[in-house]
Amino acid sequence: MGRLFWKLFVAFWLSLVLAAVGVGMAVWIYKQVDLDAGDDNARRGGFVIHSFASVLRHGGPGAARAMLDEWDGRGPRTQVFVVDPSGRELRDRSVPPADQVRARGLDSDSLAVTAPDGIEYRVLTVAPPRHEHRRGGRGGRDEPSPMLPLVSGLLASLAFSGAMAWYLARPVGKLRSAFGSMADGRLDTRVASRMGSWRDEITDLGQDFDHMANRIQALVAAQRRLLHDVSHELRSPLARLQAAIGLARQTPARSVELMERVEREAGRLDRLVGELLTLARLDSGAGDAPLEQLELFDLAAGVAQDAAFEAEVSGRKLVFRGEGRASLAADGARMQRAFENVMRNAVKFSPPGGQIAVEARLHEGDFVLTVADQGPGVPEAELEDIFEPFYRSAGASAEGFGLGLAIARRAVAAHGGRVLAANREAGGLVVTITIPVGAARPPAS
Repeated sequence: MGRLFWKLFVAFWLSLVLAAVGVGMAVWIYKQVDLDAGDDNARRGGFVIHSFASVLRHGGPGAARAMLDEWDGRGPRTQVFVVDPSGRELRDRSVPPADQVRARGLDSDSLAVTAPDGIEYRVLTVAPPRHEHRRGGRGGRDEPSPMLPLVSGLLASLAFSGAMAWYLARPVGKLRSAFGSMADGRLDTRVASRMGSWRDEITDLGQDFDHMANRIQALVAAQRRLLHDVSHELRSPLARLQAAIGLARQTPARSVELMERVEREAGRLDRLVGELLTLARLDSGAGDAPLEQLELFDLAAGVAQDAAFEAEVSGRKLVFRGEGRASLAADGARMQRAFENVMRNAVKFSPPGGQIAVEARLHEGDFVLTVADQGPGVPEAELEDIFEPFYRSAGASAEGFGLGLAIARRAVAAHGGRVLAANREAGGLVVTITIPVGAARPPAS
């Protein structure tokens, strides 16, 4: 058992012991008051016996009988009996069996009195039965030993404290073990299923641990996958560079042609590294550029104009539609990059002669930019995957690195927006950029 178990155990046990001591003190005080009352009754009974004895000694049985009638007529109280040597009571009442020994003079707890007629009588009192029982008088049952409830209470408190401490410390111990497993690199560790079926804050903590573990495992897996993809993307241009350099050494006559190939591959590597650096900055939030006040409709129109020129060169057509005003304090370079990546991606995947429709509008306080192409679209199960780094759908060409949409989503998300993709019913893909402009901040000074 860990230290937490013993701390909880001692805390519960001391609480129960203190409660038991408090209850015991209250019972003891009550009994003391009751015993004091019993002693008062005993002293009062002795006074009554001597009073009746004096009347009997000087006034005889008749005066004693009259005093008994008056005594009993005052309501329930300690009973007084006057018994002759034959055991007959002066008023012909029956003496309780427990007091007959006293009536015959075999017990000192009665008073012998000789009346004027020479007959010896016994005067005795009978206290209420409850006092006789509580004081353990003759004929009553003995009270149980006070140690029995004390020992029973201690054992019960130990059992209860142990059970409660175990119940609270056990899930905490499982959580501690799970954290240790995570620290050792076992990212598949989960604990909620081992916390029991009870719903409380501790089991909720176990579910939160599982959620955290799922997130960490996904992030680590994504990091490893990204490292693998980067290595793969770098390997191809590096291999072509090495091949071109080797050929240039073997065939000096082709050196100019091969140097151009080296230059192209070096440029490709430079673009890849630039894309990776941009993605890393967006993921980490580091190197934030100063904000500037952007007019999103103007920005979208300018990017669409450049993309339309590129589309025309490749035999495609891009049409922009949108008028309005939507101002936002934003990083202009990143926002322009996001719009460019989405539009160029649509141009790249549209077939020759195809048309790309770009529309900018305001909707419920948001700036919405939709880019719809006439390409092959994306399987429904992969609509979220296309925003992951280096992802290419099955029908994608080898051109590009698969980083454009990933950068676009992160750039828009950095400004509180979102980027979603959906397939068009008529064929092709539509990418929607939504940016809230109602809560825009003023530009940084």
